[in-house]
Amino acid sequence: MKKIYEGKTKDVFSLENGNVLLKFKDDCTGKDGVFDPGENSVGLTIEGIGKANLETSIHFFEILKKSGVKTHYISANLKDATMEVLPAKVFGKGLEVICRLKATGSFIRRYGAYIEDSAELPGGYVETTLKDDAKGDPLITPDALAALGIMSEEMYVSMKQQTLDITRIVADDLKKKGLDLYDIKFEFGYHGNEVILINEIASGNMRVYKDGKIVGPMELTAFILGK
Repeated sequence: MKKIYEGKTKDVFSLENGNVLLKFKDDCTGKDGVFDPGENSVGLTIEGIGKANLETSIHFFEILKKSGVKTHYISANLKDATMEVLPAKVFGKGLEVICRLKATGSFIRRYGAYIEDSAELPGGYVETTLKDDAKGDPLITPDALAALGIMSEEMYVSMKQQTLDITRIVADDLKKKGLDLYDIKFEFGYHGNEVILINEIASGNMRVYKDGKIVGPMELTAFILGK
């Protein structure tokens, strides 16, 4: 294997068969030792969270497969905390797509003068950010994505619709467990000419509440997997 990228929460390797291997780590995004999926840098390390995130990702990728949603997921090895995926190119230097079902986090920090914390965002609100740590992962509009040649309008429409569909599938699964999804962060790439979900669907990338209180990533994983 050849390492081709070292990320915040996982490392990426190329495989001889042309696919890619993701190695999950125990690092989490946050600030001052406090977990926050909205942060763009590693803020803490939680022992075992790498395998927990992988197991959660397997759970959701398998649900998506049964729902007919194509992703980059092929298989996983929980013992080694690795996941084999299709090779996919990121848009530009990388994008993150956030779907918000309720207003919280950075959304409130930006727009709190117009909306109350935890207010519902009917139908889901999708926003896109550039992966750029130095600039704090700035928001970017669909028009700017097209103007900069990062992705076509048609690709954005596909990505947005997939984001809404996948978020609803995840939220419905969580609701069965008494959990409320507030927001979730995804990454997309293109495999051939097709826009597909890449990276992971892990506890560390979503904000989930139970009985009005936020659930930490390890506890959330236990709820999701029924442990």
